[in-house]
Amino acid sequence: MALRLQAPYRAPRGPALHCKGWRQEAFLRLLLNNLENAERPEELIVYGGTGKAARSPDALRRIVRALRALGDEETLLVQSGKPVGIIRTHEDAPRVLFANSNLVPAWANWEHFRGLERAGLMMYGQMTAGCWSYIGAQGIIQGTYETFAAAARRHFRGSLRGKLVLTGGLGGMGGAQPLAAKMAGAACIAVEVDPSRIARRQGKGFVDHATDSLDEALRLARDAMREGRGTGIALLGNCAETHPELLRRGIVPDVVTDQTSAHDALQGYVPAIPLEDALALRRDGPAKYTELSMRAMAQHCKAILAMQAKGAVAFDYGNNLRGQARKAGVSNAFDYPGFVQAYIRPMFCEGRGPFRWLALGGEPDDILATDRQVLRMFPKDKLLRNWIDLAEEHLPWEGLPARVCWLGLGERDRFAKRMNDMVRAGKLQAPIAITRDHLDTGSVASPYRETEGMKDGTDAVADWPILNALTNVACGADMVAVHGGGGVGIGLSQHAGMTVVADGSAGADRRIRRVFVADPALGVLRHLDAGYAEAGRAARRHWLRVP
Repeated sequence: MALRLQAPYRAPRGPALHCKGWRQEAFLRLLLNNLENAERPEELIVYGGTGKAARSPDALRRIVRALRALGDEETLLVQSGKPVGIIRTHEDAPRVLFANSNLVPAWANWEHFRGLERAGLMMYGQMTAGCWSYIGAQGIIQGTYETFAAAARRHFRGSLRGKLVLTGGLGGMGGAQPLAAKMAGAACIAVEVDPSRIARRQGKGFVDHATDSLDEALRLARDAMREGRGTGIALLGNCAETHPELLRRGIVPDVVTDQTSAHDALQGYVPAIPLEDALALRRDGPAKYTELSMRAMAQHCKAILAMQAKGAVAFDYGNNLRGQARKAGVSNAFDYPGFVQAYIRPMFCEGRGPFRWLALGGEPDDILATDRQVLRMFPKDKLLRNWIDLAEEHLPWEGLPARVCWLGLGERDRFAKRMNDMVRAGKLQAPIAITRDHLDTGSVASPYRETEGMKDGTDAVADWPILNALTNVACGADMVAVHGGGGVGIGLSQHAGMTVVADGSAGADRRIRRVFVADPALGVLRHLDAGYAEAGRAARRHWLRVP
């Protein structure tokens, strides 16, 4: 069967195989699913401004050919989006290994990276883009929802109803924010410079209203707040202009955050000039563009700090706006915390994080069947039930149907094994690919995001994601990836990803049993080593061995 290898891409559906087995077929479908959900598929860019699924169209074609020919005891090696070899391994070895955007520390900067990128020698893998684990905006919706819910519990007596959330960016990551805030009960205004992104998010149901008028956005938000109704409002504008204007009007949101592509001052963030002029300047005057972009990020960050000073709950959502603003002269840019440090770390200490799975056959009913199963398995988890109910009510299917929920050590392996049993018994129409976000309990070192403010000062220690990747290879994950940069920029993070294919086989049982214990266990051990009491209790509860 022919595969379309140019935009618009579409992942194969149904039971027919294009490869020698489902473990290989899974990665063919995940690769094309990434591109089906991509922000700029014609450029192979999945999300985050520059995060790609393959280095070039030629590399994409070669990857597809390699996957279709790959045997059951072979492993495909992918270096920054280019297939570089197939090696003889064994049945329980990974079928695909990735290394993306990794540079020797003294050379790990945007200038050196972009030189390599221009020469066709490297690509930016972001996180799930470069190893084909992106599931559309849902992949970040739950983490965003969990963060808003945690902020509500801490600051607003458990609810964001009647509250205003202000944010920016409606790309592949930021597009989740209005819907996540709505699901948490808030009225959300999300500022976005690109009308095509607004149209895309509105078309998929992630925003309820779109306007280019600040007055109209405020009216819509006030109506929803007065009625205690959640809503998502997309405002066409630039945060460096809208946020200071709100302050001039004396309007302070209850919660302010951001998810613009601020990690990349050239290819991601847009300065406070008309979009068409900005795109032309990006092409013809990159140095001037970067200067204006950095200036706009400073203005944007200063406005968030001023809102915080006036009573807003402010937190960074991991896009490095604070780091860029500090480079641009905002000395107190880090006066508001990152979201992990503020709300998520206690869950990481227990090995809990964003666990996700995709129906490789393309049938939504397969995901709905797994929804029912996870609720039966963990009936006392009220947050899980609330999330699944909200997800089924609000979330559209994007590409291959998928689900994400937060599960921890002692839960992931049990649920993954049950899904493999369902495939084996014919209760699902095709195998399931089980993966997770790279933003997870033990898979990342990112001093401006996941590991900001570690108790023992080990924010920048990158040994842990390397150990995570090595552990997952040893345990037989079907895919293992090691990336540099992520959502914060070159030289600022190291992270690892993994995927296991539940194809109903006994081999998948073995791999699931090993991987989905070891992977979250490493998160507990990482936080235990850093001195967190919660991690110590989790380690004792799960009988983890610590020399």
